[in-house]
Amino acid sequence: MDWRIALMVVGMATAGAGMAATPEQYAAEVGQWRSERVERLRRPNGWLSLVGLHWLEPGRHRIGSDAGNDIVLAKGPGRLGTIDFEDGTVSLQLAADVPVTIEHAGALLELADGKRLVQLRADTTGQPTVLGFDEAKGSIVLIERAGRYGLRVRQAAAATRTGFTGIDYFDSDPAWRIEARYEPHPPGSTIDIANVVGQLEPMPNPGAVVFERDGRTHRLEAVDEGDGQLFLIFADRTSGKETYGAGRFLYADPPPAGATTVVVDFNRAYNPPCAFNAYSTCPLPPPENRLDLAVSAGEKRYAGPTH
Repeated sequence: MDWRIALMVVGMATAGAGMAATPEQYAAEVGQWRSERVERLRRPNGWLSLVGLHWLEPGRHRIGSDAGNDIVLAKGPGRLGTIDFEDGTVSLQLAADVPVTIEHAGALLELADGKRLVQLRADTTGQPTVLGFDEAKGSIVLIERAGRYGLRVRQAAAATRTGFTGIDYFDSDPAWRIEARYEPHPPGSTIDIANVVGQLEPMPNPGAVVFERDGRTHRLEAVDEGDGQLFLIFADRTSGKETYGAGRFLYADPPPAGATTVVVDFNRAYNPPCAFNAYSTCPLPPPENRLDLAVSAGEKRYAGPTH
């Protein structure tokens, strides 16, 4: 699921950062986090550069951007090659004359002219194969979501990237940096997380954070993506109004050993990738994380182009 790739932003999204000495220092700290967040979005291979998502069916398929292919890519060479997909294995036989680069497990591959066959590694391996093509810095990556495989296409010249209008925010407010109680679940607990393409996947659910606001108690179930961070996918009374309708994301540091308190900083709540384009597979808030509360903090709804 897309939030595994979102691990790249955990460093800038950690909700447990220390409180600054003054409101001015705290506002500057949040402002720095926001600047780094936008810089990541605007990178040539960031979320703003997505231009296509093509789900694979078992079998052999001709692939490329020309209309005569079985899989017509949003961008890329007119005739890229032939793709074979069977039992979770995806191989690509590149056309003889197509100029591409192959980054495989973090290293560039040299392909012999007589053997241009590449077995693609999915993003869920942590080191996906990146197929680059020289068309405004485009690339293709294999993704895997709940057992389904697809090709995600990026292009640095995507309209969503070149037309990016910036992000609007609620004013930074230290009152939305909340000390919450952490309630751990039994080891091995999971929670079903749906995504925007209709898939449902159980995810590790280490515990919940419970906090007080406006005289009421609120609760958010946490997901663990494998790095120990508490990933909070939530919706609230601003969703679909001031903020993105499908909810927002937030990270918090887990409590130290023996402690029960975590910091949930809603000033660092941010929009999922699907707020910026139609080619993401973002997770949706579980029913437990739909807050009866207007969280007037963090990122507002994006008003720029999404395709």
